[in-house]
Amino acid sequence: MLASNDDWRLEQLVAGIVVLSSGDLSNRLETSPARDGIDAVTTGINLLAEELQSMYDSLEVRVAERTALLEDAKADLRRVFNTDELTGLASRSLLRETISRSALAAGESCRPPALILVDLDAFRLVNDSLGNAAGDSVLVEIARRLRSAADGQHLVARLSGDEFAVLVRDCDPESVLQLAARLVTATEAAIPAGGITVNVTTGTGVRFGESGLRADELIRDANIALHEAKKLGRNKLQVFSPAMHETAKARVHLVTEVRTAIAAGEFELHYQPIVDLRTGGVAGAEALIRWRHPSRGLLAPASFLASAEESGLTVEIGRWVLDQAIAQAGRWRTAPGLPEDFRIHVNLSAVELHHSDLAGYVQGLLAKYGVVPEHLAIEITETAIMSGGPEVSRTMEALTGLGIPLEIDDFGTGYSSISYLRTLPALHAKIDKSLIDGLVQDSQQEEFVAAILQLIHSAGLGAVAEGIEHREQAEKLKEMKCEFGQGYFFSRPLAVADMTALLAAGDLHCFASPAGSREGQGRRRADAPT
Repeated sequence: MLASNDDWRLEQLVAGIVVLSSGDLSNRLETSPARDGIDAVTTGINLLAEELQSMYDSLEVRVAERTALLEDAKADLRRVFNTDELTGLASRSLLRETISRSALAAGESCRPPALILVDLDAFRLVNDSLGNAAGDSVLVEIARRLRSAADGQHLVARLSGDEFAVLVRDCDPESVLQLAARLVTATEAAIPAGGITVNVTTGTGVRFGESGLRADELIRDANIALHEAKKLGRNKLQVFSPAMHETAKARVHLVTEVRTAIAAGEFELHYQPIVDLRTGGVAGAEALIRWRHPSRGLLAPASFLASAEESGLTVEIGRWVLDQAIAQAGRWRTAPGLPEDFRIHVNLSAVELHHSDLAGYVQGLLAKYGVVPEHLAIEITETAIMSGGPEVSRTMEALTGLGIPLEIDDFGTGYSSISYLRTLPALHAKIDKSLIDGLVQDSQQEEFVAAILQLIHSAGLGAVAEGIEHREQAEKLKEMKCEFGQGYFFSRPLAVADMTALLAAGDLHCFASPAGSREGQGRRRADAPT
């Protein structure tokens, strides 16, 4: 009977151990009054179960704590991922996610979302001239104003440095445009920054929502509209149209072709003579880039330099122009009939002027091709000079330090202030063609050009008039004591061989041509490298 009881106890012990091993640590084995060996084993197993339960409870607490910490970290990460750190606005990723959700929710009772992009004009100049801290304060204030103009009803995001977006949900087109106008107005008031006040202008692109339009397509199309607005000037607004998309695709294709053209050697320089109006002799020549396109023929810079700028090739093309022009100046030094003070004029863009190694690069080219600095002239637009900041000033000083004459290009269309003229290290100012066009027919225009000439001469500079297309213009400018002239009346831009022949002839009487069009001359945009 005793043995039978022990067998039962052993069976119960084994059953209890099986329960414990299955994970049920709450189970406890009963001991008997015998206090024998079986009871000793039972007590040990119970103690082990309690210890395991304690360890398990502690582990559960730690897992819960770690899980809570992990959830907090994930929440912080979501906030970082979804929020712009500087401005507190939504991030690009949150904008895309919200567009997708809004597009899915759009239906009969809800319109697809529209997107407004706002980009600040020339914001880099704020950072360059006032410092990054001042630039950040401007961005924070712009963000505050945009959020206020949106009235808390629409998602406001910062996409990149100075580009903002407002996602408009369930609004008719007229309301979207009204909001876009409020956004532009909100940014116009002056902003204190870096100890001064900064006036901000913007470009604005609008894309109305359509059923089935993906987030990346909505952002892409709004960017295309923004690009078109920027081309029109400051504080301009454009609404996307399908034609803009086709233009953008053509522009991307052109950028690819421009990159190929550099490697394939398809660019070439033509030279337009600059004439001494007092003597009729050739005083210099402006180097103008042309693209000998394999299928479209010879292209003027207006047809491709904007694409080069967008693709970041401005500096590369500009340095190619400097190399070719200075090399040609070296070859022409032995050309028959070349005036002693003959100069090749090369345009530099604002982008090039921001490169601190520019003067050193030019100095190396002068030494390489045996050209003295006085036989090269650098043309820089008023806009590039006045808005360039300290980097441009240092570059100009470095170039003049080498002995290279500087010329203010497109003079009369920008600041035209005698106070800054007197401080610039320039030799000449070039009067813009737009001021020459009505010179003969309009007496008021004649008076205005006379005032511009007086301004230039009062600052101790010589004057060059560009865009001369008629004999009467040339004679009038000579009468008004303008020293130099350039334009179709004298000659179109010439290939190297034709320009060499012209130099040998010594004057331009046989090259005088009927009036040409501004378009045919192929002059560059104000900020283009050549």
